[in-house]
Amino acid sequence: MKALRVRTLRGVLYLFSRLPFAWGQALGAFFGRLAWWLRAEARKVTETNLGVAFPEISDEERHALARSSMLDTGRTMAEIAYMWERPVPECLSLIKEVEGQHLVDEALAEEKGLLLLAPHLGCWELAGLYFSCRFSMAALYEPPHVAELEAYMSKVRSRSGSELVRADRRGVLRLFTILREGGVVGILPDQNPRPAGGEFAPFFGVNILTMKLASKLVAKTGARTLITWAQRLPNGAGFRLVIREVDERVYGDDLVTSVAGINASVEQAVRGAPSQYQWEYKRFKRRPKGEPHLYDEGRNC
Repeated sequence: MKALRVRTLRGVLYLFSRLPFAWGQALGAFFGRLAWWLRAEARKVTETNLGVAFPEISDEERHALARSSMLDTGRTMAEIAYMWERPVPECLSLIKEVEGQHLVDEALAEEKGLLLLAPHLGCWELAGLYFSCRFSMAALYEPPHVAELEAYMSKVRSRSGSELVRADRRGVLRLFTILREGGVVGILPDQNPRPAGGEFAPFFGVNILTMKLASKLVAKTGARTLITWAQRLPNGAGFRLVIREVDERVYGDDLVTSVAGINASVEQAVRGAPSQYQWEYKRFKRRPKGEPHLYDEGRNC
């Protein structure tokens, strides 16, 4: 049954990828709008997250932002189909502007290793593709529960030469080695870690469990760290790849301070394009013990 679901998913992704890019985005936005109208679980999570993250804006503004987020998430799903199924040059041709390339050049010239933080903002698959085509890069990933899906994901993500590293002990050791050798490593910094792999740090003013691996990599290797994302341009026009410096606290000696710097870097990026962040993910799920559970009313963490 699992294999059948994987084949069905691949078939849907293939069909989406055959559409002209702007049409695929539009169809993805339609499904996002449909989920909004049907009041799907994703809408409830989005509204909860935005209520926590942006308490200062009006209800009307938050409602409009939540709706836009659902549409953008639909576009993201269509874009992933394109990035996984279309030839790499076609995907890269969608990048119309690059902001901050000089930061990458400077970091590589230092030969101390480069850690790229790529949050779930815009089209993160395209951001990863851009860097893996230009540098010998390793990307950390959390394997899916279905083995057949992992094989497919590994195949499409590594076709540009990227080394995929599983999020286990052996994989983490490999990341340390690559950075010490002056290589490039990419990490999604805004996933919910296991309790042992995280520290509590503020994100949009809320203390949440945050991955500490990135901070440990920086502390033990001295790698330069940058944050990057592929920001969607209006009307199906493609993307602007953005590369920026991280919050200076990332380089701090104290682990908790560094983790707070990671979250601050992601938050600053998200505030520049809030509807393009994956608010449908329960990012505020793991909070300090005794704090109210934001997705299950009446229960504490």
